[in-house]
Amino acid sequence: MATAAYSSCIDQIGETAGAVWRLLDERGPLSLSKLAREIDEPRDVVMQAVGWLARENKIRIEEEARSRVVYLC
Repeated sequence: MATAAYSSCIDQIGETAGAVWRLLDERGPLSLSKLAREIDEPRDVVMQAVGWLARENKIRIEEEARSRVVYLC
């Protein structure tokens, strides 16, 4: 049972990572807060997806004046 739940969670994060990548590809760089609002998933799942993409060097996150901005690599 725990393995099925874990697999489902990983699948959700992976699918959300795809949605994040597509949104950035279509719209260009976005702040983390705007990205979380634009993706129709819970904020924590979006942040995990961002981490996944960052770990794979698909995105970069830069500190700006009052926010963090996510860019495709």
